[in-house]
Amino acid sequence: MNRRRMLMLLALAPLPAQAQGPNITGAQPELPKERLVIVTRDGTPHEFSVEMAIKPEQQIVGLMFRPTVPADGGMLFDWGTVRESQMWMRNTIASLDMVFINADGTIRAIAENTVPESLAVIDSRGPVRATLELAAGTAARLNIRVGDKVQQRIFGTAP
Repeated sequence: MNRRRMLMLLALAPLPAQAQGPNITGAQPELPKERLVIVTRDGTPHEFSVEMAIKPEQQIVGLMFRPTVPADGGMLFDWGTVRESQMWMRNTIASLDMVFINADGTIRAIAENTVPESLAVIDSRGPVRATLELAAGTAARLNIRVGDKVQQRIFGTAP
């Protein structure tokens, strides 16, 4: 069997139970919220009230099963240290914008309008301190781009 065919068969095979993650069947209760401000390159501040996903069990569930995300809300995944961030949309029924943020609060990458319930990996394309999930379309609506600054206590820049 040639290599290309073998890779295709492996891609179609179901993931082992451990790789699929825990069997999560519902949304987690709302997490504690904190203020976060994104300042776009033209100096415009955009304020959000975001849920703080700090513990691994909170980060595993994230925004799964939530039908909507408020326009001024979202979830901040604080990794606690700088590392690669690889997200997916398993059991996430609302499309999201994912904002990957460096340790200094600078936006490193943005994945806009992610596909609900997709198992495709959404990668930070380098080490980041945090990942911010916002309602899909927020980045375009507010003109948020790579290089913009995020102000929040975890970056030492509390608004």
